[in-house]
Amino acid sequence: MDWKTTLNVSQIILSIILVVVILLQQQGSGLGSMFGNVGGESYRSKRGAEKLFYNATIILIVLFIVNGLAIAILSANS
Repeated sequence: MDWKTTLNVSQIILSIILVVVILLQQQGSGLGSMFGNVGGESYRSKRGAEKLFYNATIILIVLFIVNGLAIAILSANS
């Protein structure tokens, strides 16, 4: 197995995990806050599992982007 195949498989795995972590996050505010209907819970701190999912999402996004850039660089060089 070469590097390109390994990176492609890891990109697929990262994307699946990222979708699962995003879907598991709490659905607290809904679409109302997007259009200016800010509720009382918009500025509260994250605790427990909510904070874990939030931090995991950030880490997975960074890994996803770095992995995508590595795939692009390897594809350009070959």
